Amino acid sequence: MTAADAPRVFVIDDDAAMRAAIQGLLKSAGLRSETFGAAEDFLRSKRPDGPSCLVLDVSLPGISGLDFQHQLADAGIQIPIIFITGHGDIPMTVRAMKSGAVEFLTKPFHDQDLLDAIRQALDRDRMTRQRQSNLAELGKTL
Repeated sequence: MTAADAPRVFVIDDDAAMRAAIQGLLKSAGLRSETFGAAEDFLRSKRPDGPSCLVLDVSLPGISGLDFQHQLADAGIQIPIIFITGHGDIPMTVRAMKSGAVEFLTKPFHDQDLLDAIRQALDRDRMTRQRQSNLAELGKTL
């Protein structure tokens, strides 16, 4: 596996201390990550073509995490999302999950819960990429 193919976890949270804590946790678990303070910064970044997922805070400056989830879907950007929030409620959780979120964690969350959700999200992305590759190969033979 090349460095470009290595799984990558993107973290968007406006709290610098939270970004640093999550990045440290991911590093200790052997996962590569990139952090962003705003959704717009993530959109401007160059993302490698390997398996990835997004840890997304619900409360962001500008666009909310839930609205950003819809913006990504509308733009055709398929990336599994794990929401984190300090101020979640049931309707918010339902909205996120109905729109395809992998998990919805309230702060403070257990490190292991986040790592489990990230592994699930990365597995989901790997399977999606494999299906897309298989369909592309099948299309070439037809």
